[in-house]
Amino acid sequence: MSKQRGVDTIGLIGSGNIGSVVARLAVAAGYNVVLSNSRGPETLSDLVSELGPRARAATPAEAAAAGDIVVVTVPLRAYRSVPVEPLAGKVVIDTNNYYPERDGRIGELDSGAATVSGLLQQHLGSAKVVKTFNNIFYKHLESLARPTGAADRSALAIAGDDPAAKAVVTAFLDAIGYDTVDAGPLAESWRFERDMPAYGLIYFSKMPVPGEAWPDGAPTPASKVESALAAGKRQAAT
Repeated sequence: MSKQRGVDTIGLIGSGNIGSVVARLAVAAGYNVVLSNSRGPETLSDLVSELGPRARAATPAEAAAAGDIVVVTVPLRAYRSVPVEPLAGKVVIDTNNYYPERDGRIGELDSGAATVSGLLQQHLGSAKVVKTFNNIFYKHLESLARPTGAADRSALAIAGDDPAAKAVVTAFLDAIGYDTVDAGPLAESWRFERDMPAYGLIYFSKMPVPGEAWPDGAPTPASKVESALAAGKRQAAT
């Protein structure tokens, strides 16, 4: 696995479970990473030390400015805090999901009038938002990465409105260990959001049991992801 040409640095706005794993996979593929969170660069010293010389910590605005691709992985309730100006025209990966118990009720999402990544796209304006990484458990994201061409390689769904941005993200996913299934524009990104067939469980080796450790991940080919996306059902917006 190695990085694509023309993309050297991945900026991360948010460095929690998913952000940390993406950073590890990116560094392993030869990218530089600039990490940030809401608590300040000094709180990321352990992760930076673990990742080595290709990693550094910064503020969210600095990470946004530094990244050729920028991964936004913050709670949905905080999406309006994502800096707009340094992301103008850039490819932005959105990993978010809507959890009303955490984020509060959002009428546009409850009614189906909007999607999670559509809200981020509206906020960022000219940035080119592509949704991915949101429907896989972070431990599975790390353990299921495989080299290009591996027989047991897994696929991740993406959605976005800009074909060129989706091509950049597809190349990035390939570099860090994943095939890609294009789910369509952001308006279709609900197909792999929470409670859909393509969300989470398709990457589990068995059904999780309450009170027990979560099962290992299982290789999940593109055909299985495609079927799960197609099986999604959503009520019409009201």
